[in-house]
Amino acid sequence: MSNPFDLSGRVAVITGANTGIGQGIAHALAQAGASIVAVGRSSMDETRQLVEKAKVPFVEIKADLGTIAPVSTIIEETAKSLGRLDILVNNAGIIRRNDAIDFTEEDWDVVMDTNLKSAFFLSQAAARHMIENRSGKIINIASLLSFQGGIRIPSYTASKSGLAGITRLLACEWAGRGINVNAIAPGYFVTNNTTALREDQERSAQILARIPAGRWGEPSDIGGAAVFLASHASDYVHGTVLPVDGGWLAR
Repeated sequence: MSNPFDLSGRVAVITGANTGIGQGIAHALAQAGASIVAVGRSSMDETRQLVEKAKVPFVEIKADLGTIAPVSTIIEETAKSLGRLDILVNNAGIIRRNDAIDFTEEDWDVVMDTNLKSAFFLSQAAARHMIENRSGKIINIASLLSFQGGIRIPSYTASKSGLAGITRLLACEWAGRGINVNAIAPGYFVTNNTTALREDQERSAQILARIPAGRWGEPSDIGGAAVFLASHASDYVHGTVLPVDGGWLAR
């Protein structure tokens, strides 16, 4: 194994791959040699262009992970198109903002269904495929809110705390069956989910003042951690939640 970070010949499914962090991860894994199955609700033309520059296969699957209905189709289409499944990145996620005192059941359910329920059942479906080969990598995209409470995002905080817990549980159950389950906890990144925060000058200034790196993260900043957790370099890493946060949690 001359290069433990080489992903050549491996197939990665990435949800929410049309923009932001998912797109950044797809690009990074492609550059490391992985074939990419991009899952998302909207056009993935930009992601396709980035991946194809790396000269690896690209498959696009349109799916709304607000329900678990597409789960079996995603796994079946991946196996049919590329013959295998080695890496799953559960990145698809949404956020709803409101004071806890006014938060609605609808906003609670839609976030939990997308961020936690679909991630679990997609992991389950992928693991059934991976267990046959006694090999696989599952990477959940958690959050700083897996460690902290936050404000005005109760269902998002609950879902990301739950995702960290599920990461550890699945690692305990599946490590002995050849599957590594880990998570990445991004800090404050330039994504659709943080648009409202970045446009609020006062809140944005407060956030930047807390980040030792002095800037918001860019989607490309997440790529190295994703390649590490998807590669043989992390074969003895199980159940970790790796912060990529510009030093936020250190302060």
